[in-house]
Amino acid sequence: MEMPNKKIKIFIVDDDVFYLRLLEIQFLESADFDIMAFESGELCIDNLYRKPDLIVLDYHLDGINKHALTGIQALDKIKEIDASIPVVILSSQDKIEVAVDCMHHKAFDYVVKSETAFMRLKNIVNTIAKYSKMESQLSWYMDRM
Repeated sequence: MEMPNKKIKIFIVDDDVFYLRLLEIQFLESADFDIMAFESGELCIDNLYRKPDLIVLDYHLDGINKHALTGIQALDKIKEIDASIPVVILSSQDKIEVAVDCMHHKAFDYVVKSETAFMRLKNIVNTIAKYSKMESQLSWYMDRM
């Protein structure tokens, strides 16, 4: 009997369109993910009904539009709507205070934008995928008992 094997759905949110597309391409080239890219926290939140397995969220989402939600504000709204979605904050700031702030707001992890950022993100995605697969296997077996 074969268990369902679904693609991991990842939302990537960054107001830097170039960086957003770069991450999207890196994810698509590295594995068979279902990627949705958004240029604002508002667009991400409007699409939460699509049930992402993970959200990669930029810390400074209000860099271009000063009236846009910040990454922390978007994180808080996402957690209000569905606290079970792991959210990884991505930031160009390598400050411990920023990382601690993100953790206080229930971020799953914090990654600094650097040349190693994508490898860190990929490791985090793999960890989340393993847990997600174990959960779905467990519920698959439990449904049959």
